[in-house]
Amino acid sequence: MRNRESIIGNVDWLTVLLYFALVFIGWLSIYTSSGGEEAGNIFDLSERYGKQLLWIGLSIILIVIVLLIDAKFFSTFAFLFYAAMILILIAVLFFGKTVAGSKSWFEIGSFAIQPAEFAKFTTALALAKFLSMLNVDMRNIRTPVISIILMILPALLILFQNDTGSALVYAAFAIVLFREGFSGIIIIFGLAMALLFILTLLFGEIYIISTLVVLLAIVLTFFKKSRRQYKSYVAVFLMSSVFVFSVNYAFQHVLESHQKKRINVLLGIEQDLRGAGYNVNQSKIAIGSGGFSGKGFRQGMLTRNQFVPEQSTDFIFCTVGEEWGFIGTLTVILLFLALLVRIIFMAERQRSRFSRIYGYGVASVLFFHFAVNIGMTIGLAPVVGIPLPFFSYGGSSLWAFTMLLFIFVKQDADRLKEL
Repeated sequence: MRNRESIIGNVDWLTVLLYFALVFIGWLSIYTSSGGEEAGNIFDLSERYGKQLLWIGLSIILIVIVLLIDAKFFSTFAFLFYAAMILILIAVLFFGKTVAGSKSWFEIGSFAIQPAEFAKFTTALALAKFLSMLNVDMRNIRTPVISIILMILPALLILFQNDTGSALVYAAFAIVLFREGFSGIIIIFGLAMALLFILTLLFGEIYIISTLVVLLAIVLTFFKKSRRQYKSYVAVFLMSSVFVFSVNYAFQHVLESHQKKRINVLLGIEQDLRGAGYNVNQSKIAIGSGGFSGKGFRQGMLTRNQFVPEQSTDFIFCTVGEEWGFIGTLTVILLFLALLVRIIFMAERQRSRFSRIYGYGVASVLFFHFAVNIGMTIGLAPVVGIPLPFFSYGGSSLWAFTMLLFIFVKQDADRLKEL
């Protein structure tokens, strides 16, 4: 039986409330980080807070449009959206504008838009569409291969734009694959490679290979396994060894100099408080100076006087820390966690497999941005240049995250209809 309630009645208003709470606090943080003793007109489009307010207004229009469209529209044209975005990502390589070293922007007059931000929700749609197809067998190796190709293709194109941070986000879709029944070995393998990468940089190839040899000897000596398992252990050792010996080459010849600097600073290999480590150091000072309850609205000296670079974009969390202290930062973190938990709850109650998978795609992308961005500001993650969802300054970022979330809100609102 079709549910005849209005769209408004079916919308998950708790999710909407959490969205607007984050957007409003984010706008306040952009407003307070504008600098100067006195705030100007909030509608001043020459200031970032004025532009952000305009983009928030346009985001509300986007929300209304998404909620008025039939939910099946997004699943029907998922592959078309994905293909169109791939073409746009290719086009930006040839016709895009370079900003901060990344050729990832289209400029139309005084307006600039970053396609890489929108590619996240089109990839989430395509992945959900593919995994929800009737002929897809989760036990067939073809399924994870095609899924990984759908994830990697936009990531590679974004990597060619020299936007490493945005490219890394696509690794988050591994959570979706895990939820849909793929072996957790994919995630374990990725974490193991990341650990080997870090340990090799810290201790060098000889020490890591020696440790691997000892571990292999222990396993082969004390764990009685079949001959086939012995071969598997040796194969893992050989692959790990090849990876370890490739780390330094990749680090020296693949990564950009500023990326190498940031990783070295994060791992404590070198100190560079005036260079690569400056942003993080200033951010930690700003957050720490806020204490328990903060200095108050527009009272943060570091925030107001622009001592933290990119403080309205990638490092906006430090503005909350300085002005609202531990209470403010905890509130923001709890709001994000509440939104993520709510999305997962909504995903699990979907009748449509497409909607459930897409919901997990939304949660995965938001979680990655949330964890890495806040990790950057407190020195627990390398500075890779990704925004805090709904919070950081930028029209492309806000619109893309808004569409990512509210396409799922629409799927959830229509879940009681016959599918």
